[in-house]
Amino acid sequence: MRLDKFLKVSRLIKRRTVANEACDNGRVSVNGRVVKASYDVKVGDILEITMGPRAVRVEVLQVAEAVRKDDAGTMYREV
Repeated sequence: MRLDKFLKVSRLIKRRTVANEACDNGRVSVNGRVVKASYDVKVGDILEITMGPRAVRVEVLQVAEAVRKDDAGTMYREV
C-alpha cells in the first residue's frame, strides 16, 4: 500500500492530499529515510511524521485497504 494511503486509512493524517503534501515536503520518513508518497509500506516499518512542533513515531503492525474507524489504531503502535 502507498504511504499516503496508509497514513489516511490508519487516520494518522486526516486527508490523503495532506498526507501527500507532507511526504512531498520531507516531513515523513520511513526507517530513518525521507521517502515519497509512493513508497510501499510494509509491516515492521518505522514511520516518523513531523507536523509543526509535534513529531510522531510509529511502527506499522498491519496493512489493510479499508479499516473501520474504531480499528484504525490497530494498524500501528507508537514507539
